[in-house]
Amino acid sequence: MIKKTLESKNYILHHLQHLQFDLNTFKIIPPGETNNSFWIINLDSIFFSLILGLLFLIFFYICKIKITKINNYIIPGKFQLACELIINFIYKNIKEIYPTKSILIAPLSLTIFIWIFLMNCMDLIPIDLIPYITNKMFNISTIRIVPSADLNTTISISIVIFILIIFYGIKNKNFYNFIKEFTLHPFNHFIFIPFNLIIEITTLISKPISLSLRLFGNIYSGGIIFILISALIPSSCQWILNVPWAILHIIISLLQAFIFMMLSIVYISMTSENNN
Repeated sequence: MIKKTLESKNYILHHLQHLQFDLNTFKIIPPGETNNSFWIINLDSIFFSLILGLLFLIFFYICKIKITKINNYIIPGKFQLACELIINFIYKNIKEIYPTKSILIAPLSLTIFIWIFLMNCMDLIPIDLIPYITNKMFNISTIRIVPSADLNTTISISIVIFILIIFYGIKNKNFYNFIKEFTLHPFNHFIFIPFNLIIEITTLISKPISLSLRLFGNIYSGGIIFILISALIPSSCQWILNVPWAILHIIISLLQAFIFMMLSIVYISMTSENNN
């Protein structure tokens, strides 16, 4: 029993390790070795994020070509109709939140929703499949294929949203009014400027932090459950729990992608509103 417990523990820890690259030594960190240096990047998260982003672009580029062909009286297919439903759904939601015209907000919302959803859905791939393939082909056994279960990935996306919050705030209000909100709100007196700065800066910084932690926590916990099912339950019985959890995970993946998209647009809209 103790041996089985140790094997399960090692199995779980193994699947929680990233394929890491040390920028100081330009070497891949060996499996089982821990390194908390700042100059460590998770190659697997970067690789799968780029692949899924490229996949997203290819799919919607194909959709664009097919839409162009409609003008030549070609009937749209199921794939194109699905893409159009997604686009219309996102456009309808952001139009109510961000009424100001912008060439960036709609494409940004679509990219956030589809990209994060694809990253979340990587958890549906059997957890031993990709590590098995990479181990046979490249002798790499430590690899995680769910980018959104990596805090570095979710924080990186949130930082981009944070930059856009500041950019649109300054663009729509001008720099003077943007700074004025941080110094004279909620207490409109120069004596309270230090207190206002603490409150407003804390509120501003908490937005990307909450975005990243919410997405990371939900997807990471879902991945842990898949690993536990694989580690502790015999393979012949795993489908009993895997199937219903996979269905629930698809719903969670959609919901988390939608929440991240909507909150991003809400935060940008709130900062961009001109209250003067």
